[in-house]
This record gives sequence, structure tokens and C-alpha cells, in this order.
Amino acid sequence: MTNSIKQLHRGLIVSCQAPVDSPLHEPVVIAAMAEAAVNNGAVGVRIDTPNHIIAVREKVKVPIIGLWKQVIAGYDVYITPKFHHAAAVAEAGADIIAIDATTRNRPDDETVVDIIARIHQELGKPVMADVDTIAAAEAAADAGADIVGTTLYGYTNATKHLSLPGWELLSQIVEKLDIPAICEGGISSPQMARKALDLQAYAVVVGTAITGIDLQVKAYKSVLSFES
Repeated sequence: MTNSIKQLHRGLIVSCQAPVDSPLHEPVVIAAMAEAAVNNGAVGVRIDTPNHIIAVREKVKVPIIGLWKQVIAGYDVYITPKFHHAAAVAEAGADIIAIDATTRNRPDDETVVDIIARIHQELGKPVMADVDTIAAAEAAADAGADIVGTTLYGYTNATKHLSLPGWELLSQIVEKLDIPAICEGGISSPQMARKALDLQAYAVVVGTAITGIDLQVKAYKSVLSFES
């Protein structure tokens, strides 16, 4: 196990991201979010896109879980879908590369097995496999993933009918696999984060509940009446 993964053990990882049409989607803002998170005890950060990773790397020394969301026509996979995206993330300064490790088809016939092997061999980085089901988690572990996250539970056709957080999936991963399980998705309170650790999650990722100003404001607005 790499030192970057060891540093995450039983800690809080803050996902510092913003919608592309948000004024928060600026490298300097994302870097400030990350620095604030680390200053207050986060053991790691999860960052999307190379230019944001570069900005964050200048501000924090904790492990960066890096990814690059790319929408490719004809494919549902969008978290670091191809190897060249992973290479760009690594070059930007990420310590751990997160990839979509669901069983869905990938562009150019790349496979999870191939991408993980190339990330290890050519980039020398550990891989976080973002999965939606226990079958995907087991396949990712067999492919050599270093850690696995419940990130895509509830976001794929196979799981969109299920409610977050993915407690059942987390428990299955902990029970069946020997690699660290990261709980990510739907954690909206410190108490829920505590429950994830009680279920033996290796670490917990929290995003929207901490850094998602756009989505949080929309959620509040949707339930408040401004009628006089």
C-alpha cells in the first residue's frame, strides 16, 4: 500500500468541485476550497480536471485523488474515461488516479484492466476504482485497483433506483474484498460520515455537503416559499 493511501486511513477526503457553469469553477477558487479543507483537518482532496489539480497542488501537501470528467458521445463512462486522461491527471500532480470502473463500455475499446495496468506501469500511480455494484468492485479488485469507492452507486442505469448513501454496497465491499473501501456519495452530515467509518470504510469522501454551494442553494430554494 502506498503512503498516499495510508495517509487517508479513517479520515475525511473533501471533494472540491463545481459545475462548469458556476463562478466557482475557477482554479483559484477550487484551490482555496482545498486549502480551507486541509487547514481544518481533511486528510485528502478529490479534484477534477488537470488545471484545477495543478492549482490545488500548489496549495496543499495532502494526497490528491485526481480525475478528469469527460463526456464522450455514445458512452456513459465519464470519470477519467481513457488512459490519456489519466496521464494528464498524473502529470498535473495527482497522487491517486480515480477512474470509472463500472462494467459499462469505454471509448476506443479500452478496458478497466488495461487502464489500471497502464496507470501502474506507465504512470506509477495507485488507482481508485469508482464503482456502482459489488460485481464492478470485485472486477476492479481483480484488475489491480488499489482502492475502491462507492462513488457511482445510484448514478448508473443499474443502480439509479437505489437511494444514497450506498451502505449496502460499502458493507459488501468491506466483507468481500481485501482492498480499502472508500465511502463516497450522499454523505450529508458528520453523523453519516461516522456511520461509514463504523461500517469499516477506510475513509470518507464528502463533496456537495461541504463545497457544493450551487447545489446546496438550489436545494434550499426548492423547499422555501418566497411568496408574501
